[in-house]
Amino acid sequence: MKEATRVRWRVAFDVLLWAALCGFVLLDASNSANSWELAYGLASVTAAMATARVYPAFALAVAMATALVIAFGWGGRVAVWEFFLIVVISYLAGLRLARARVAMTCFFAIAAAGIPLALLPTSSFDAWGAVLGTLAFAGVAPCLLGRHVRLRRELAQDGWRRAEEMESRHRLVAQEARLRERARIASDMHDSLGHELSLIAVRAAALEVDRELGEKQREAAGQLRAGAATATERLREIIGVLREDAAPVEPVQGDLGELIDRARASGIEIGARIANLDSAPPMVARAVYRVVQEGLTNAAKYAPGAAVTVVVTSTGEATDVRVRNAPPPAGPLPGRSGQRGLIGLHERVRLVGGSLTAGPAGGGFEVAASLPHDSAPAPEQDDDGIGQAARELERARRAVRSSLVQAIVVPLALFGVVVGGAGVTFLVQWSSSELPPDAYARIRLGMPRSAVEPMLPARQRTTLPSINVPPQPPGSTCEYYGAGRSWLNFNYAVYRLCFVDDRVASKDLYSEDEQ
Repeated sequence: MKEATRVRWRVAFDVLLWAALCGFVLLDASNSANSWELAYGLASVTAAMATARVYPAFALAVAMATALVIAFGWGGRVAVWEFFLIVVISYLAGLRLARARVAMTCFFAIAAAGIPLALLPTSSFDAWGAVLGTLAFAGVAPCLLGRHVRLRRELAQDGWRRAEEMESRHRLVAQEARLRERARIASDMHDSLGHELSLIAVRAAALEVDRELGEKQREAAGQLRAGAATATERLREIIGVLREDAAPVEPVQGDLGELIDRARASGIEIGARIANLDSAPPMVARAVYRVVQEGLTNAAKYAPGAAVTVVVTSTGEATDVRVRNAPPPAGPLPGRSGQRGLIGLHERVRLVGGSLTAGPAGGGFEVAASLPHDSAPAPEQDDDGIGQAARELERARRAVRSSLVQAIVVPLALFGVVVGGAGVTFLVQWSSSELPPDAYARIRLGMPRSAVEPMLPARQRTTLPSINVPPQPPGSTCEYYGAGRSWLNFNYAVYRLCFVDDRVASKDLYSEDEQ
């Protein structure tokens, strides 16, 4: 029920976010001169939001690509709606993507795709610079910020999980202390009471056969002997309860075939390859049974519907067992295992001198053990896994700190790249828009455009003087070209050629430093 409620809230949130982004498209694209921008914007928002949860990398690519299409396709501008779209989708992608390299890959791929578009005569390097800036600050920065938020949230969740594991471990330690105390009590009772009761029984038996005593005394001695025997038997039962964990060899509760058959009857699909364990010591056979039992229990509990493979191989020296479940068809169930079963399994394997591994494998989960037939118990870990947990926690903290540094440093580095790229493109555009003075001198008023075209550079000058602009002939279309001033001189000078009916109507040279 809770999971269904969460799903409904997620769907409602996505729908509201999609409606808000569509509203931005309607407000902004309705003022665009291109009628296709509205349809393209709505389609991009819908595609990005529809795939944002399942395919966040695809949604990020769709959102970032809008900057390229709008800037070079429809008027050389970065629309307001696409800025909001890129910010939202990039942040959501950062929350859901495992690696930040996806955002960087999209950035560099789209930036590289914009270079040939910027070289087209109908385009401008200014549009490419706007695309780079938009991708860096609306795309990469929110994505890295979202990744930082996700890592912090995972760190908090991991902290709670580790607290639960520590509490569980504390309960196990307390239980172990109780069992040890019970074993200590049992030893004391065996050493003191058992010995005394045995002596009483022996003395009573001697009195029972003593002919110097009367019939009633011998009968009383017999009752005393029987009572001592009964007390000894009751004491043995009590000791059995108090020392139930201290038996040298615990008998196997059934065989592996019966265990696997019961699991299959419950609905688990199991493929098994079981070796003969007759030559294995009883403790090893019991450990094998427990490994298989724990693996099947975990598969049924946390990966319902997944196929399970059980492999047991045995030689004269050791027995190996492996239980692996495939990825569950409907995805793993939410929540984490308390690890108590695995902790106990580690202890059982350790007592026979073996080793146990348990963790994700092949998309599923695997429990594997190697059990030698003639080996002393392995040394007990002093930290009981706490040191490993501390190291994992420290790695998680370093990842969070690294993500914060990336969220700050990477956008600044990209800003430097954008500024440097903009400077290079400015110089390229400046040099490729230069009109030689002798070519300008050969242009005459009234010349057809076809005669003027071979003398013109490939590009027009985009950096123009803001003052001293001469009047433009009515109905003319004007073009601007460089007039030889250095780009270090900010009083730019340009040649202006105005055409009416594809003939030169005026030619002017002006700059900001003219009086």
